[in-house]
Amino acid sequence: MKHNLYLIVITLLIVVSCAKQKNEAISKKAEVVEQPFKYWAWYGAGSGVADSIHKKQFKKYADNGIDAVLIDTRADAEYLSKIAPLAIEEGLEVHAWMFTMNRPGDTTALKHPDWYMVSRSGKSCFDNRPYVDYYQWLSPSHPDARQHVWNLVEGLAKVEGITSVHLDYIRYPDVYLPVGLLPKYNLIQNEELPDYDFDYSDAAVDKFQKLYGRNIKEVEVPAIDMEWKQFRLNEIKTIVDGAYEIAHKNGKKLTAAVFPYPEMADHMVRQRWDKWNIDAVLPMIYNNFYNEGVDWVKFASEQGIEDLQGRNTQLHTGLYVPEMTDKTVAKTINAAKESGANGVAFFGIQESHFKVIKASK
Repeated sequence: MKHNLYLIVITLLIVVSCAKQKNEAISKKAEVVEQPFKYWAWYGAGSGVADSIHKKQFKKYADNGIDAVLIDTRADAEYLSKIAPLAIEEGLEVHAWMFTMNRPGDTTALKHPDWYMVSRSGKSCFDNRPYVDYYQWLSPSHPDARQHVWNLVEGLAKVEGITSVHLDYIRYPDVYLPVGLLPKYNLIQNEELPDYDFDYSDAAVDKFQKLYGRNIKEVEVPAIDMEWKQFRLNEIKTIVDGAYEIAHKNGKKLTAAVFPYPEMADHMVRQRWDKWNIDAVLPMIYNNFYNEGVDWVKFASEQGIEDLQGRNTQLHTGLYVPEMTDKTVAKTINAAKESGANGVAFFGIQESHFKVIKASK
């Protein structure tokens, strides 16, 4: 009798345990299903713009399905503190969008010419800028330049009500431009050209020599020096990881606009974002820059998601939409959804796109 009772008790315990595990699995599955596909928009706040203009734009975003707005205030925390509440009032999530290593017109940095990156041809971004005049890149290897960037991150992270600090231009200048942009600059980039290969500043060269025992300026073909490449990837990671600690210390998340997927970002701009400590990445999968179709949006998103496996980092597909028809916008949104991305971020929404965006939700 005791033996039979023992078997009954054991059986009941097993049944209860299995039921509990099943319920927990269902609950976890429900949590995943219930996470909404988020819609973002990059927004340049400008300077001297009336509050009424900002409010009108934020209302339009909210009314047409946008969930989160990335606001560029030139890393001005005081200005952001005035703009952010206007978006929050409309129910939008606010992210502080900042130019990170590329700091055009930064009045503090411009007092320190040694803070800037230098090309292999010996040209400093301080007074000789690659591609466009607003390319003024700080060296992540210069301790004072690095601290300056972190100070800006901290200022933004302290603004009440924002959700994250959003890093843009968190990389080196373009070693290779997207193929669709090459004709604009009349360039052929079949190799790493000296004018577009950075950072040969004293700070970077000295630091590399201390770590690896050689002067990179004396290396015959730096492009095939894997330690030199890894050194620069690590320098950007150091900036990001430091910013992550600062943001989280202030109760905020860290997000970033990045190149389409890690291997491509590594090759083009010394950026390996699948190794970073970061909460979410918004890869700029601007297919028209690469002469690619809508199917590439899905491919690049899937590649990034795969590279992030095992990391607690979300991926939201970034789209450049100014030149897209309404039909193409709808297709690219669907491509991002099909890829398994957590959301989609729009740059350059046109008036007719709002109806498409709202309908796609």
